[in-house]
Amino acid sequence: MAPPDERALPAPDGSTGLDPEDWDSFRSLAHRAVDDLVDHLAGRRDQPVWRPMPDEVRHSFDGPLPRAAAGADAAYREVLARVVPYSMGNDHPRFWGWYMGAGHPVGNLADLVASVINPNLGGADHSPVLVEQQVVRWCAEAAGYPTSASGLLVGGASEANMVGLAVARSARLGRSLREEGMPSGRRLTVYASTEVHSCHRKSCELLGLGAAALRHVAVHDDFTLDVGALAAAIAADREAGLEPLAVVASAGTVNTGAVDDLEAVADLCEREGLWFHVDGAIGGFLGLSGSAASVRGIERADSLALDLHKWMQAPIDVGLVLVRDEPAHRSTFSVIPTYLAHTDRGIAASEVWFSEYGLALSRGFRALRVWMGFLAYGADAFGGVIDRTTALARRLAETVDAHPEVQRMAPVGCDIVCLRYAPPATAAADLDAVNREVVLRVQEGGVAVVTDTVLRGSVAVRVAISNHRTRAADLDLFLEEFVRHGREVVAERGRG
Repeated sequence: MAPPDERALPAPDGSTGLDPEDWDSFRSLAHRAVDDLVDHLAGRRDQPVWRPMPDEVRHSFDGPLPRAAAGADAAYREVLARVVPYSMGNDHPRFWGWYMGAGHPVGNLADLVASVINPNLGGADHSPVLVEQQVVRWCAEAAGYPTSASGLLVGGASEANMVGLAVARSARLGRSLREEGMPSGRRLTVYASTEVHSCHRKSCELLGLGAAALRHVAVHDDFTLDVGALAAAIAADREAGLEPLAVVASAGTVNTGAVDDLEAVADLCEREGLWFHVDGAIGGFLGLSGSAASVRGIERADSLALDLHKWMQAPIDVGLVLVRDEPAHRSTFSVIPTYLAHTDRGIAASEVWFSEYGLALSRGFRALRVWMGFLAYGADAFGGVIDRTTALARRLAETVDAHPEVQRMAPVGCDIVCLRYAPPATAAADLDAVNREVVLRVQEGGVAVVTDTVLRGSVAVRVAISNHRTRAADLDLFLEEFVRHGREVVAERGRG
């Protein structure tokens, strides 16, 4: 193809690209934004946790692509008007919905730095790669896992869990899997409790094993995996001609925070020759806390999924997968095309290219928010958060147990309390509908965010206190409002 005629190219116009023409004006805007956001955090407790979005705000997002420039100042005003007031609310002290941390100011600052220098963590020789390598080692140490393990920061524990199972599959089936795909006639199976997170079903589907490959095993009354039932399920599948591959143990289940007996599962996997994977999204860092004994055996896992934006409070999103066998991890994902050839010198000279340990080549600098957090606060501070939120959960459970109108639905696992409004005069058949409505009213009232789930066929209200900003008074206020809404809903249904 002939080179372009230089006379046809646009003449230089002195444009600075997308940089501001007036850096001082942009500096003033940036300083104002930082001040606004610090004020937001400092005063967050006095604001609603979450608020329903007005129709006019919702419909304002239906507009067409803007072609003309409005300017950075105008764009920032839109953020303040239409985004910040209607965010999810998990930066608030009374957000206990699903399971996520509140973030922390040092992590917020780290994200600003990371976005400005904007490195690609796929690989190459630059200091951010060393930051991520150190974060991997620090997190392994914090979790009580071998620091020699291979590791990769990912978007969250769902992705980390899938990477762990992908390595398990590759380790079992060998190199031919990558060249020829899943072998015909072999049906691999993965075992986990009935309380396991839904991401494991997605993993089995995406890895070509199929949803049916995930065998859900019964749990005890405390919602931990029944290891005896697990052994029986493995034996039955072998007898039926299936090929057991891996066991997923939960260090903190999603519904109740139950921690499986990791030592017992490790022993079984060793006897049976199965890959031992631990989903530590919730409780994987209990080793930093006074409850470290509850995750004894985690160090024996072949792979471990962790989540830094839950109990470890890093801004969303950042998870971590650790794999004991580094060659197995790398051989599952490594592809080195000519344009990514590694060198002994220059920018391509790096011992570790993270692109060889997962799917992504372009990877953001997630590691900085974790690295700066460890440096600024110290690992023991995060252990203190775990101990404090666990103590708050047990305090809430004791208050619930003493309340005549509220019923606890499960043992307290980690920092999750499951309860429901259940006054003696209300028929059991009505309680599911009552509690679903109460949850909505609590959310819409802006006092707190909690969510509901189902335990043994009944609706339970789930309070996941994974928030370093929560105080005892916050939980007292929630329970007061919860009971008030419960009484209103029961009275309205009685009149109806």
